[in-house]
Amino acid sequence: MTEHVWSYKSTSGHLAGADLTGYKVEASDGGIGKVDKHSDEVGDAYLVVDTGVWIFGKEVLLPASTVIQIDPEDRKIFVDRSREQIKNAPEFLRDKHLGDSGYRDALGAYYRPNAPFGAQPMV
Repeated sequence: MTEHVWSYKSTSGHLAGADLTGYKVEASDGGIGKVDKHSDEVGDAYLVVDTGVWIFGKEVLLPASTVIQIDPEDRKIFVDRSREQIKNAPEFLRDKHLGDSGYRDALGAYYRPNAPFGAQPMV
């Protein structure tokens, strides 16, 4: 079960209802882009990050559990994955995957705690 993957950690500093759009997102080894869309629904919280030129203008979907800290003063969000781990996640296509429960399950399995690095579930 991957439901906890779609919830913010209590230590992240996330405040329900806060608008995170435009916040910069920092992986453990550098910036990856800015939040384009987010959800803080209980059990379905995520960030859609526009990676700009980093991954050729693609977007990535990050489950809320990857967030370790939100800094509202500097408008930054820190996640507990490396740039390579994020880049190697199952490809995200907003129009196809945002409401797709199968994709959500696959992505949740990829980002679940203690998932082996590079584990790529079928999408």
